[in-house]
Formats: sequence, C-alpha cells, structure tokens
Amino acid sequence: MRIPVVVQVVVGSATLPVSSLLKLGRGAVIQLDHRVGDPVDVVVNGRTIARGEVVVVEEDGARFGVSLTEICEPKTGAQS
Repeated sequence: MRIPVVVQVVVGSATLPVSSLLKLGRGAVIQLDHRVGDPVDVVVNGRTIARGEVVVVEEDGARFGVSLTEICEPKTGAQS
C-alpha cells in the first residue's frame, strides 16, 4: 500500500508540428481538443481509471482538484 503511483489529470491534448512548437513563447495559447465543461481524464501509471470535473478546492481559488464522476471499467487483456 506504500507503492507510489503517478496520478495525472488530463484536461486535453493537441498535436503541433515541431516548427509551431519552436515558435511558442510566454503567453502563447495552445488550443486543446477538450472544451470547457468536458470531463477530464484521471490517469494512474498510464491507464485511465476515472473521469471527473475540475473543482476549486480552496476558497481563494488558489488550488484545484477533481471530483470523480465516473470510474472506468478495467480493460481486459487477451480474451479466451
């Protein structure tokens, strides 16, 4: 139970050519494939385990969290 795992919350992704990536600077905006209000994916060690909504954790809005709305079914390997 003390084995560390990597937990990521994926709010979206984008595909860019390297030439565009090299032109990015401070203040640049990258358009993602998710929209505001879309569920975010909760990924543990590379596997999506749940989906949820981004929520404000502290009253001053300084921290965010994820409220889980759906637990994903585990994907099975080879079927017999």
